[in-house]
Formats: sequence, C-alpha cells, structure tokens
Amino acid sequence: MTGTQVEDLKKEVIGDLLFQLADDDFLIAFRGSEWLGLAPHIEEDVAFSSISQDCMGHAAMYYSLLEDLGFGKQDDLAHLRPASERRNSIVAERANGEGVYMETPKYDWAYAVVRNFFYTAAKKVKINSLRASSYKPLADVAAKINMELHYHFLHWKTWFAQLMGSTDEARMRMEKAVGLVEKDFGDMFHFGAHAGEIHDQKLIGDGSGLQQQWKHEIEKVYESIGMAPPKLAPAMQLNGRMGEHTEDLKSALETLSGVYRLDAAATW
Repeated sequence: MTGTQVEDLKKEVIGDLLFQLADDDFLIAFRGSEWLGLAPHIEEDVAFSSISQDCMGHAAMYYSLLEDLGFGKQDDLAHLRPASERRNSIVAERANGEGVYMETPKYDWAYAVVRNFFYTAAKKVKINSLRASSYKPLADVAAKINMELHYHFLHWKTWFAQLMGSTDEARMRMEKAVGLVEKDFGDMFHFGAHAGEIHDQKLIGDGSGLQQQWKHEIEKVYESIGMAPPKLAPAMQLNGRMGEHTEDLKSALETLSGVYRLDAAATW
C-alpha cells in the first residue's frame, strides 16, 4: 500500500485498530502462558502452550504493521507502553485466579475455558471480517491468522461442551465462569475513539454486526449440547478500548516486560 493510500485511510485510525488487535492477543497469550505446567494433563499443557504461542505470534504481526506505519519499534510497542495506553479488552487482562504463577497459584480451569472459548469465537468473526479489510497489509495478516484460528476455536469449543455436559460440579463452575467472563466482555466489539471512522473506512465490520455473529457462534454450541443459550448481552463495566483498565493489567505488564525493560536497546 502506498503512502498516499495510507494517508487516505488515516494513519491514526488504522493504528487504533491495530493496537486493539495486538494488545488483545498479547495479553491473552500471556495469560495462557501462565498455565504452563498447570493444565489438567500433559496433552493439554502442550496444546494450550501452542495456542498461546500462536496468539503471541499474531500480536507480533500486528505490532510489526504498526512499526511499518511509523508508530515505533514493535518490541517497544509491546513492552514499553504503560497500561493507560493499552487498548486491549478487559477480559484479556484478567488474572487467571488467585496467587502468583511461580509461587502458589490457585487458577480456575473453568474460567480459562470460558474466557478462551468466548474470546476465540470473537476473534474468529473479527478475523473473517478483516480478511476483506480495505487496508491490504491487515487483510493479508488476517488470512495467515485464519489458518490457525480454526483449530484454536475447535479446541476451546470441545472443552466448553465437555465440561458443560460433565458433572454437576463442573457445570456449576462453568456457569459461574460464564458470569465472570460476560461481565468483562462488553468492550470486545467496541472499537474505541475512532470506531466510526474504522467502520466508515471499511477496516473491519460494524461492531454490533460482529457481536451478533459472535452470539450466533456461541449459541450454536449451546444448542449442540442441549442447553438453552444465555442472553449474552454483556453490559460494559470498563472500556479497555478507551484506556480504562484494572490493576491486573499493570501487574501483567510488570511481569511480561520486566526483562525487556532492563535493557530495551539490547537485541533480544
């Protein structure tokens, strides 16, 4: 894409969307990495680690596009921006549960399954829309991500259906997790301060339309296991797209970027 074409689409509008996409995957990948060695069994440990690695790779592709647009070095964009500048959804930043990974974590597998199932379903409809983005470099990245996303969604859909159809205790814990995830999901299809321009410039589909597609994906899974679908109309508690975040994000960034901040000029 030429400089003129980028200017026509407005660099700051493209950048806003790219930061949302990058920060979402960056944080969801980190939260997934914290399950290393803690997943229910060894096969899941390998699978979840692979999915998290893929998501971090997706974040890197978005940060690379931001670097190409002149927003700064991709590693700096990933590691040096403060929490107030992050544009990820609230659900991506939430801690996995009580405790600290290297000490005495008491993480909730039901929450991990529901969060990743809901998030991956949302990512699936977004990527499908981004494949037709007016910003060709983004459309090209979406096409690459789409090849992996099918398997990510299948993985979490399988876990979700199995646990919902398992024991009474499993069902109870899953339903509790659904409630927690829904509370943080209200900003997932909000596109921030430039939402109108993002849609007008056809960078991605309209948020309300994408949310309806997401609900349809979720409802299909509920119906396949004989469950009445939930309302799935999450109210917005905080809007991460507008820089509103929790303390969980600050602590995540301290852990994620601690080593990089020791010497940002080094070659990593």
